[in-house]
Amino acid sequence: MASIAEKLADKQQEISVGEFFERNKHILGFDSLTKALVTTVKEGVDNSLDACEEAEILPEIKVEIEEVGDREYKVAIEDNGPGIVKRKVPEVFGKLLYGSRFHEISQSRGQQGIGVSAVVMYGQLTTGKPTKVRSKINEKDYANEMKITLDTKKNEPEVLNEEVVLWEGKEHGMRFETTVKGLLRRGKHSVFEYLKNTAIVNPHAKIEFDRDGDKTVFKRATDQLPEKPEAVMPHLKGIELGTLAKMAKNADRRTLKSFLKNEFSRISYSKAEEICEEADIDPKTNPSDLEVEDHKDILNAAEEVKLMSPKTDCLSPIKGMLIKKGLKNVLKGNHPEYYAPPTTRDPNVYSGNPFQVEVGLVYGGELEKEGPVKVLRFANRVPLLYKKGGCATTTAIKNIDWRIYDLDQKGGKGMPSGPAVILIHVASTRVPFTSEAKEAIADIPEVIDEIEKGLRECARSLRTHLNKEKKRKKVKKKFTVVNDILPMIAKKSAEIIGEEPPELDRSLTKIMGVVYIEEESSWEDGRCKMEIEIMNYTPKERDMELFFEKPYPETELLSSNVEPDHEGDHLEWKIEDLEPSETRTFSIEFDGDLEKDDLDGTDIYIEGVGETKLIGAEPLPEDWDIELTDIEEED
Repeated sequence: MASIAEKLADKQQEISVGEFFERNKHILGFDSLTKALVTTVKEGVDNSLDACEEAEILPEIKVEIEEVGDREYKVAIEDNGPGIVKRKVPEVFGKLLYGSRFHEISQSRGQQGIGVSAVVMYGQLTTGKPTKVRSKINEKDYANEMKITLDTKKNEPEVLNEEVVLWEGKEHGMRFETTVKGLLRRGKHSVFEYLKNTAIVNPHAKIEFDRDGDKTVFKRATDQLPEKPEAVMPHLKGIELGTLAKMAKNADRRTLKSFLKNEFSRISYSKAEEICEEADIDPKTNPSDLEVEDHKDILNAAEEVKLMSPKTDCLSPIKGMLIKKGLKNVLKGNHPEYYAPPTTRDPNVYSGNPFQVEVGLVYGGELEKEGPVKVLRFANRVPLLYKKGGCATTTAIKNIDWRIYDLDQKGGKGMPSGPAVILIHVASTRVPFTSEAKEAIADIPEVIDEIEKGLRECARSLRTHLNKEKKRKKVKKKFTVVNDILPMIAKKSAEIIGEEPPELDRSLTKIMGVVYIEEESSWEDGRCKMEIEIMNYTPKERDMELFFEKPYPETELLSSNVEPDHEGDHLEWKIEDLEPSETRTFSIEFDGDLEKDDLDGTDIYIEGVGETKLIGAEPLPEDWDIELTDIEEED
């Protein structure tokens, strides 16, 4: 038996992290040729977005895919970020588990330091070719370029070639090119779908996609960068036993009380004393002297002591108006009828980890009427394209009876059907993914509950909209009848009795009781012209504000018959003393870099008019108090 044990001992050897992932590449998202190509693009784009946002640069990202052999593609990703200093390039691209965010507790797209180096490993594993990386960190004309491979046995980078190259017209940025085995397809699991969805939840980014010369550009919908999340300390209720033991052993603090106060979030000296008392441990104990049972007692005590929830400035939600802009920017070709006001839920906590849920809903137009609704799933602004069935987002959708919100659903269970798109975004310092491939969110009860609440908020808005649409159609029909036919009746009646036609303005306003907005667009000599008419068909004088949302931040206003009071992402006019039956016209002209689809569903908002008296526009989302006051006054 001893000789057998000796033989087995000779076979036993250390397995490097590189070799492990080389043999288990499916864990990282390379388990099919189609998926491998999506993962390659995803990891590069995620890195570029994170780098640009960290440097407070509006991202401009180019993705190029060229078929170079049988199921072999050259993938290039280029950005305008801060670049990477020369000495760090090999480690970033050629060393697994190497990154800057692993020890930080804050929201980010990637933290493990595996992504882009795994792409380098997959490329050399499937094609035998190195990855070429070009980086520029200043405005000089030259950039550093390297060809890199990954030594999987040592988990170390190998630089095969290094040179200085001319990179004109680029102030700073990074570009990497790799060749991988893959399969480029269209459809819901494609590179195009991933980039389209990325553009929705990153409306501040401009993304270009070149597929063998076929170019698509997702324009930037806002020049507002996301709020930068702040790194926070760990929360005692979200920490594991081994992590607590390691922190205590390496602590610089001399007392347990000081250790708890200074190394964890939301613990004051008084709370630290409470925890020590509950755990029956002397607050003056040196943390490094604690035993395993002490660590267990501290964690149990933390559950009994009432602690404040973790700080939430470590999160960076997209927020309502930007979610809507992103959806409109990408879905405009479907001409949706209605965008429900997106919901950003208040932050919540699971196992000591802060998270926040956001939900958007789009309905009608040319969206697919048959089959299940389309679901867009995101975690920390990254699309989730795979394993929809095993995701908390899908569980939450299925838990709701959508029939009460006017969507089809057999038996009130399962996925609803109809012309709708549902967007769900979960932001967290630690998204509870079901695997390292980050394809689905685990069924955490707290997360599911928040998603359900967000879904119901948007669904109620949809139901309200559908009910109002029925009323609006009646109002518009009434408007046509009253505005066109009543003057004709008055004229004929006056002719019969030989009198002058009576003034109908007051009568019209009493009958209608609405503020009516009409818009019309035309293209002439490469320029877009718009006319917005505001008609006061109410019996009293009105003061209000008109807001026109530009299709894109860079859209240039060439002229306006009335000077805007504000010009930026939107135009704003103050309208004062609009008399009953008075019409005011705003004529504006934009540069010619617009297409008809760009103006579909253009947002026109009015502030100062209750929604029940507004036809052809929407009140500002913050306008509800004004609306209620207005209604009460006239009741």
